[in-house]
Amino acid sequence: MITSTPSSIKAVLFDLDGTLVDSMPDLAYCSNQTLSELGRATLPEERLSTFVGKGLDRLIIRFLANDIHAESAEAALFNQAKAIFKRHYHATNGERSMLYPKVLAGLDRLKEMGLSLGIVTNKPIEFTVPLVEKKGILPFFDVLVGGDTCEHKKPHPQPVLYAMDKLQSAPHNTVFVGDSLNDAAAAAAAEVPCLMLPYGYNEGQALTKPERGDLVDDLMAVAQWIEAQNTLSATN
Repeated sequence: MITSTPSSIKAVLFDLDGTLVDSMPDLAYCSNQTLSELGRATLPEERLSTFVGKGLDRLIIRFLANDIHAESAEAALFNQAKAIFKRHYHATNGERSMLYPKVLAGLDRLKEMGLSLGIVTNKPIEFTVPLVEKKGILPFFDVLVGGDTCEHKKPHPQPVLYAMDKLQSAPHNTVFVGDSLNDAAAAAAAEVPCLMLPYGYNEGQALTKPERGDLVDDLMAVAQWIEAQNTLSATN
């Protein structure tokens, strides 16, 4: 279902992990390398995938505890684990990750439509740029916002608002594309419609249709949704 807006969509913001790139193989590898070096049992990739979504620090806290509800870890252990993880991730970031189907075709179509594109992720910018570059999609984007670009991470609206400011867009002509309730909450707080993809990481929770936006199958469906939205806007 399409929601009418005062003007057409001019900017599209994307989450990264679970939306554009299936980065779980890299994240799982580095998580398990960290656990192994700490003398701990490794965890299945499916389990680790439920720990992704709130940024690198929370991922580490969760896999150290093997608990999605964990919010803190002993400081010395956490710092040791983070140093190990970052060493492995710097060395292997993007090696096992793959673009999801239709990502390149969808991004091509969105650029053909003359839209400004940005990434808003909770991944630290030091890992975001190399991953996007290695996967060959960096040229599509006009702004990259990492988990440490702003004071707050998603689901806080600040990174979304920051990206809109850089793109000189407003809530009524921007849409956010993500794969988790975390993304939907950030978009809602920024008063931006959200398109949700079904194939990513949602911390083990069921995906629900956003109050403003829709569920879509892939990035070509994102382009089609925006084309329909802009056609509706032009006829109003």
